[in-house]
Amino acid sequence: MAEATVLFEGYVGKDGDSSRVGSTVGFIRDGDALIVVDPGLVPDHGSILEPLAGHGVGPDEVTDVILSHHHPDHTMNTALFPVARVHDHWAHYRGDVWTSRPAEGFQVSPSVRLIETPGHSPQDISTLVHADAGLVVFTHLWWFEAGPPEDPYADPGRLHADRARVLQLRPALIVPGHGPAFEPGTETVR
Repeated sequence: MAEATVLFEGYVGKDGDSSRVGSTVGFIRDGDALIVVDPGLVPDHGSILEPLAGHGVGPDEVTDVILSHHHPDHTMNTALFPVARVHDHWAHYRGDVWTSRPAEGFQVSPSVRLIETPGHSPQDISTLVHADAGLVVFTHLWWFEAGPPEDPYADPGRLHADRARVLQLRPALIVPGHGPAFEPGTETVR
């Protein structure tokens, strides 16, 4: 089973400043696979690299980077991981090699796979991690636990359908795009 954790807890409008946006950055260890999810906007590189070092991992050891979508607040620091294979909705990339493939069902490592969840943007994907404590889902279908109920950038029908799809998987933990991880329950915004 894989281990999943948050390296940096994201936010929107930090300290009342609406221009401050940070993405939640995740880390997954699945055997030899060392995966970073959404290395986007953070105050400085140390916000990602220091907690990663706390897991005994340097930037050149990261094997994969997963981008939930192509908004800059989720992609800005991808280059911190120069040897990683980078995944998005339609391909993975390493060096100058572009390998086309659909994200739906793509197995990144034995306990980590991708699904297409274009609720926030047409290119969104979610990362499913089978961990000891249950299924962990890294996704931008929720910005934070409270939703928002309606994502201002989303296709509302698709957003709600994809949220329902993820919740039907019975995740133990959801790691949203801009907030702390949460355990979904009956009060979870659908």
